[in-house]
Amino acid sequence: MDFSIFNRIFLNTGFAHLTFGNVLMWLIALTFIILAIKKNYEPLLLVPIGFGMFIVNLPLTELMEEGHLLWVPYHYAIAHFDLIPPIIFMGIGAMTDFGPVIANPKTILIGAAAQFGVYITFFGALLLGFSLHEAASIGIIGGADGPTTIFLTAKLAPHLLGATAVAAYSYMAMVPIIQPPIMKLLTSKEERKIKMKKIRQISKLEKIGFPLVATLIICLLIPPAAPLVGMMMVGNLFKESGVVERLSNAAQNELINIVTIFLGLCIGATMPASVFLRPQSLYIFFLGLIAFSISTAAGLLLAKLMNVFLKEKINPLFGAAGVSAVPMAARVAQVVAMKEDKSNFILMKAMGPNVAGTIGTVSAAGLFLSLLS
Repeated sequence: MDFSIFNRIFLNTGFAHLTFGNVLMWLIALTFIILAIKKNYEPLLLVPIGFGMFIVNLPLTELMEEGHLLWVPYHYAIAHFDLIPPIIFMGIGAMTDFGPVIANPKTILIGAAAQFGVYITFFGALLLGFSLHEAASIGIIGGADGPTTIFLTAKLAPHLLGATAVAAYSYMAMVPIIQPPIMKLLTSKEERKIKMKKIRQISKLEKIGFPLVATLIICLLIPPAAPLVGMMMVGNLFKESGVVERLSNAAQNELINIVTIFLGLCIGATMPASVFLRPQSLYIFFLGLIAFSISTAAGLLLAKLMNVFLKEKINPLFGAAGVSAVPMAARVAQVVAMKEDKSNFILMKAMGPNVAGTIGTVSAAGLFLSLLS
């Protein structure tokens, strides 16, 4: 009996080409999916990223080969034409209330301080042998802002896009794990119990004027930030104007949902075992964790420093929300505060530095583009 035909059939199956790396990547992908489903950690992101990582590590599928299913949206919408990150920012703007920032402009300082980890890690990456462009793409992970990380990396170091994007979204999802120990280490029980006064009411004129003024100032200072800042602010203008509800709803729902599906699948699909299981990718994950931790600590420490000069003290947990993981970082600050005092509600106040941190990370990315492009 001729067994060669069976051998040829077997060689045309994925089983014949399966590697230990493929299996390990499946386990990592399943971890992402389990965290999303069981722990509710950024499920809109981790489910498609995890599945994209899972399916690209099936041998012979060739989903990311030129002209195939996931290569097309990746190549044209993410890596080369930078369409998806700005569209996501429009959706974020349409879903975000800038009232806490307008009511308390001091939060802008905290949002700026929370970018400290970005710059420290930039220099750390240089010391480890990464190029200027690579170091900037790694440092921006510290802002915990996935779309900004993708936007910057696609322009400066596209070969690192998969690793930096997965790292950024991973740390966004793991905010409830990473931040609380840092919060408790750097604050006392008494500080975590501080209650802050209710934020003032914001007029409609202020809410409409803010996206216009913010766009004008930021884009004049840092022109390369215009695609992200402009789209975030127009989304917010849709929301606050009250006259384009259909556009606001589309930006918040259908549009951002569609691009999130493609973004998650494509980013996950850039991580086959041959790319992910390399020392360089592990360095990126490690440096991203350092960046995010330093950014969290910097926001906290600035809030503590501000209390030295303020008559009305602020809860330092408020400072940890200065990273860009909106609204997860603000929610975590609320959870930690309520563990000390169940009547202490700081969520809306914490949204101020949280939104300011998003603007700060976009500005940091624009600065890198200005200096390195």
